[in-house]
Amino acid sequence: MTFVRGFAAEVGKGLLTLLAGWREVLLEMITSPLFYLLIVLFMGRGQLRADLLLPVLLGMVALTFIHEQVNRVFWGYLGDIQSGVLEQTYLTPLPSAASILGRQVAAVIAAVPAALAVLATGATAITLQGGRLPVDAQVIVPLASIVLGTCGLALILCGLTLVFKRIEIITQLSVAVYAIAGGTLVPLAAMPVPIADLSRLVVPIAPGIEAMRDILLGGHSLATLPTGWGLGWLLAQPLLITVAGVLLFNRLENLARHRGTLGRP
Repeated sequence: MTFVRGFAAEVGKGLLTLLAGWREVLLEMITSPLFYLLIVLFMGRGQLRADLLLPVLLGMVALTFIHEQVNRVFWGYLGDIQSGVLEQTYLTPLPSAASILGRQVAAVIAAVPAALAVLATGATAITLQGGRLPVDAQVIVPLASIVLGTCGLALILCGLTLVFKRIEIITQLSVAVYAIAGGTLVPLAAMPVPIADLSRLVVPIAPGIEAMRDILLGGHSLATLPTGWGLGWLLAQPLLITVAGVLLFNRLENLARHRGTLGRP
């Protein structure tokens, strides 16, 4: 029951923070779709080309989600460290896992509005161009893969910030990495093989984006994904990243507690 109460409290706190910062959420719901349209215009040399709207949309929805979700968890955790609040959580019987998991759920919910705004903008632009946004229930699987994988990545970053200073620069650089080499804007199949393989291996959104493109653009099923490493890797990669995140977080958390640096400025 302690775990459940702590988990619910963290989720509630995250949702209250989301409501209190509704202006920030509204701004993100405006700027993220504009960024998507600007990317399409740039790639289309000043035109909203119909052949770019849907492929770029699938990547931008995933990119917006991972940016919002990971940053909310990371900066919230870093804020607790810098304000000296984090140490107080270890004076209660609440397992730290409940706190982190609650933060993750709240961050996932908070990331949805911006991602949906990008999706709605893309659907509107595609319709105005005379096209249609395809719908297939199979995309639930790659979407779930993206959600789970980004949670694992956030755990890794939270663990690193317990031990290393100035780790926040990684979160800023990671967005550029996802956009350039993560298959977000350019399919991994069009990239050099070593870069594509590395992206499929470590970038949480890469297998999911490839699968969504195969399903919605190519009309393939989950069992016959022609690009990437197939359904097996689509399911395994986020699990491996999450397991790595849990193990690394626990290891670094124990190291920080041993050093007495949980509340370092």
